Order: sequence, then C-alpha cells, then structure tokens
Amino acid sequence: MTTAVARDSIRAPQRMGDRIFSTATVVAGSLILAVLAAVAVFLLLQSLPAFVATPDDFRGEFSNFWSYVWPLAFGTLWSAFLALLIAVPLAIGIALFISHYAPRKLSQGLGYIIDLLAAVPSVVFGLWGIGVLAPLLQPFYTSLVEWFGWIPLFAGPVSGTGRTVLTVAIVLAVMVLPIITAICREIFLQTPVLYEEASLALGATRWEMIAMAVLPFGRSGIISASMLGLGRALGETMAVAMVLSPSPQVIFQLLTSQNPTTIAANIALNFPEAHGTGVSILLATGLVLFVITLAVNMIARLIINRRKAFSGAN
Repeated sequence: MTTAVARDSIRAPQRMGDRIFSTATVVAGSLILAVLAAVAVFLLLQSLPAFVATPDDFRGEFSNFWSYVWPLAFGTLWSAFLALLIAVPLAIGIALFISHYAPRKLSQGLGYIIDLLAAVPSVVFGLWGIGVLAPLLQPFYTSLVEWFGWIPLFAGPVSGTGRTVLTVAIVLAVMVLPIITAICREIFLQTPVLYEEASLALGATRWEMIAMAVLPFGRSGIISASMLGLGRALGETMAVAMVLSPSPQVIFQLLTSQNPTTIAANIALNFPEAHGTGVSILLATGLVLFVITLAVNMIARLIINRRKAFSGAN
C-alpha cells in the first residue's frame, strides 16, 4: 500500500514546454520588480543634490526643497481628487446603464465609444480644455462666484479665461472616465445571475437588486478601477500644463486665476531649461510623485484585501 509520503514523492515528469513557460513567467514577473527598483534607485541617486540645495538654486522664494515641492504635491493630489470626485460617480452610472439598463445594441455601441475615448491623446484633451471648455465654463464660473462666493472653495475673484483648477479637474475626469467605466462594466457583468434573480424573486426593484447584489459584489473592482484612474490623473502632464496658469502656492479656491500646478506639469514646463542642480530638483519632485503613487496604490490594495471576502471581483 502506497503511503502518503510515497504518493507525495511521485510526480509527473515535467515537459520541456512546461519548463519554458514556467521560466518565462518567473522572468516576466521579476522583470517588473527589477524595472520598478531601477527607476526608484535612479530617481533617488539623481535627487540627492536637491535635498541639500541652497535657496539660490530654486526659482522663486523657496528656502529648501520641501518648501518647493509641497505646493506641487498639493496641486497634484488636489486636481486628481477633484477629477475622481467627478469621474467615479459618472463612470459607475454609465457602467450600470451599459450592463443592466441599455438594450444590447445600444450597450455595445456605447461601450465601443467609451473604449475609443481612452485612445484620444492627452494633448487633444488639453486643446479641447483651452479652446472649448474654458471659454464655455467662464460665464458659469462667474455665476458660481456670485451665488456661492461665501463658500471658500468658490471665493473670487473669478478667472477671466476659465483656465482654473476646476477646468483641469473636468478635463482629467473625462480622461480617466473610460478606464474606470470599462473596468466597472466588466465587473458588473460578472455578478452571478443567481444573486440578481434571488433579489428580484424576493420582490426587489431593479435598483434595489443593483444596490443589494451588483454594487456589493463589485466594490473591490470599483476601488481598483478608481485607483487606475487616479494613477493616470496623478501622472498627467500635457493637459494640465496646457490648461492651467500655474502658481507655486497652496490654493483651495477652484475658480481664481491663480492655481496650484502639478508635479508632472512642472517637470514638463521647466525641464528643457533646467541644468545642473535644477535637473536634480526636478528629478527629486519626480521621486516625490513616485512615492505618492506607490503609497496610493498600497492603500488601495489594503482596502481591497479587507473587502475581498465580500466580492469575487479581485
């Protein structure tokens, strides 16, 4: 009689194709980690002179690197947060419409359009923001200041061009909308039919079925989609650089002509003229953006891991 140890020692011979595939997957997985580590080491080594730079090495009235990068980090997080605040509810609504409400032909066409929107270059979004969106929204911004100027976020004076951080947030929201919508749509379509049918059989309306079955099932997927959208919003360069009139300040007002810029846009605007320590300073801001993006993704993964017992969308 074969013992358990003997059974464990009996293994099927591994074929050449299995060994090649197994090795290729290990190499591919290790390559991602190696590239990530190489980027981190490069940024860290090139950034060291920036941390000991003198005030004369910075443009403007900055005493050290941290006083220089803080407004840029704030502008990056602020614009990305506003973009997600606009994009996530819209993306969830569009995804639910495509997956549970729209007729099949309409849902297929709308899904194709959403996917096609993701292929539009960011420079086109920047031109659209300058030439169409900003002039279109400027009268509305004036009315917002008149109606809600007592709220600090909408305090004046209003921008005369419409090129504000709120305009940038809308442009970024349109840019990340296809990513979040496409992932949420696929997650909602994976909801077990038995869950949906059981909810309807108990007398739930379609919206109650979605609230009780579809959204809880896709919660982790929604968070993952939002983090992917946030990653693009944090690193977006051209659209922000073209639309904003940057100011190295921490400003919460949404409609004024002075707006905080982002790390990526600041690098794009200043790198061609940078030299010496100036290059190290810009690379150091890139290191800060790298750390911010890594921290955001780690927090998102922690949230997903805590919720994965309630969802199959992981």
